[in-house]
Amino acid sequence: MTGVPATPLRLTMDGDALVANWRALDRLSGAARAGAAVKADAYGLGARRVVPLLAGAGCRDMFAAHWAEAADLLDLVDPRRIAVLHGPLRGEDVDFARATGVRPVINSLEQAARWQQAGGGACDLMVDTGMNRLGVSLADLAELSGLQIDVLHSHLASGDEDGPLNALQLARWQAARGLVSHDRAALANSAGIVLGPAYHGDLTRPGLALYGGVARQELAGVIRPVALPQTALLQVRQIAAGETVGYNAAFTAPAPMRVGTVALGYADGYLRCWSGKGMLRDAQGASLPVLGLVSMDLTIVDLGHSPHSKEGDWLDVDYDLPRSAAMTGLSQYELLTGLGRRFARASE
Repeated sequence: MTGVPATPLRLTMDGDALVANWRALDRLSGAARAGAAVKADAYGLGARRVVPLLAGAGCRDMFAAHWAEAADLLDLVDPRRIAVLHGPLRGEDVDFARATGVRPVINSLEQAARWQQAGGGACDLMVDTGMNRLGVSLADLAELSGLQIDVLHSHLASGDEDGPLNALQLARWQAARGLVSHDRAALANSAGIVLGPAYHGDLTRPGLALYGGVARQELAGVIRPVALPQTALLQVRQIAAGETVGYNAAFTAPAPMRVGTVALGYADGYLRCWSGKGMLRDAQGASLPVLGLVSMDLTIVDLGHSPHSKEGDWLDVDYDLPRSAAMTGLSQYELLTGLGRRFARASE
């Protein structure tokens, strides 16, 4: 049987940049140690590629969201270094945690009871300090006893902004630290790291910035891009002045043009908000603007500055995260995690 042909989409990860970003965030964490959020398949880049690189750089704490995400990493790192943020919702979650050593992050009194009734063991605890998403309330902390808490967590709701909620959450987290016995404490995400030492505790949990996102302006020039989407050029054609391009004739050629169709569309996470705004680049760095509407599997680009481009050539998708977020209205998180499964994941 013949092999499966290669996909015309690839998502290249700069492993050196990933490691450099973690080391920079670890330095910025001061006396605390930086962990790593590797949930959502390492923000879409591929957790099984990311985790060994981070572990090799010295990262000791990895955070998944779902139990299945943790299960996929057990052969890569000591399971005791993995924590599952959503906690033990069912008995099977408890059984998995106790069998493997993966730490559940307790988010409610019910989860705490479920964990302790099964015999307990090392766990983390999330305290809600104002986000009202996951976590035990400050008022309920008095009802907790006997938990073997490694990390006492909370999560900033607006760390990427300057406002009173940051200081309020910090004060509540510090109060929680005095109410519950624990070995380590963590509050800061990527943005929170640059809010200052008071937010660092013993452990920080960067996510977005590891993968090239600039969570706050202070990180601009510090964080290196990690993700490079690329797509193959499927067809090249000449069109006459007055001809239209793509769905709904959204673009009309003002003059004779050389255009190309690439294997990239909104099914791949390259959404319609890129229509008329996006930019691809050829191997020489020439700019190839997106023309007309992005469709499901295909996008049309202007090849006027790339006279030698031909079918089968690889083109880079201009995907600088902060600039792309400003251009499209998508968050940097959406830009990363939205890149679809048809992209072959590869490392430089």
